[in-house]
Amino acid sequence: MLKKQFLKSKPVCKVTFYTPSSIEAENVYLVGDFNEWSESANEMEPLKDGRFKLTLELDKNNEYQFRYLVDKSEWHNDWEADKYVSNPFSGDNSVVVT
Repeated sequence: MLKKQFLKSKPVCKVTFYTPSSIEAENVYLVGDFNEWSESANEMEPLKDGRFKLTLELDKNNEYQFRYLVDKSEWHNDWEADKYVSNPFSGDNSVVVT
């Protein structure tokens, strides 16, 4: 799930990424265009309800591809993303539009 807040004070959108509670994990990393697909740059915070969350400030009027890396071994999409695009690894990437 994605929650967006457009800031009036600067040209960014605060995007909060949430994993679904159905993903059972020890740790989850948010990996995408915004961090050059680093598998360790953006660790998500675990919530009491079983989901994970992370908020990033992303430039407005852009599209960012991303995926969730679960327990450093499984890739998951956000099935409530704004859209999806094919990736070179026989799957899709989630996309957030700011």
